[in-house]
Amino acid sequence: MRIGIDFDNTIAAYDHVFLAVARQWLLLPEGFQGGKKAVRDAIRNGSGGERQWQRLQGYVYGKQMQRATLFPGVGDFLHQCKQQQIPVYIISHKTAFAHFDEDRTNLRNAARAWMEAQGFFKEAVFAIDPSNVSFQDNRGEKLNKVKQSGCDVFIDDLEEIFLDPDFPPSVNRILFAPGGDAPQNKLFQVFSSWRDISNELFGCR
Repeated sequence: MRIGIDFDNTIAAYDHVFLAVARQWLLLPEGFQGGKKAVRDAIRNGSGGERQWQRLQGYVYGKQMQRATLFPGVGDFLHQCKQQQIPVYIISHKTAFAHFDEDRTNLRNAARAWMEAQGFFKEAVFAIDPSNVSFQDNRGEKLNKVKQSGCDVFIDDLEEIFLDPDFPPSVNRILFAPGGDAPQNKLFQVFSSWRDISNELFGCR
């Protein structure tokens, strides 16, 4: 078995970072609470919202990348893959630079540095082959990379990836929906936690 995994908001969690920076930039009303999706929707509804959101996103994924955390259960999942000698491919739609990032931080380098710091490539930790990590400029390239990798399973937080007609039909689709509000669909399975995904793929209890 080969397992492919998306990166942003599937492996790396940013909810707390988006909320903190949006408050710092005064993009949200006082006392606002919520994760990335709630922050995004609130900002987009304001004046110049889409540009402000993209600027915030570039800053969080770049300069603030080190503040991201692993989603609970991801570490245990990757350890299971290592123990069972299952190759892991991290395949992400991530451009090198954000459109409205004045600092021009290389987002791909920031993500790789974060993975390095988390032990992704260390034999004693997750032992993921660095060459199995790839970033694509758009969704079409990402779907093509999923196909090329020969993955049997792909895990993503965006249902539109799995609904795209170009998604490889032979790949088992697993939607990671930590909010628990994703609709069921015959094309993919939906799980609200990495523990549930581990139970499904490895029979872990």
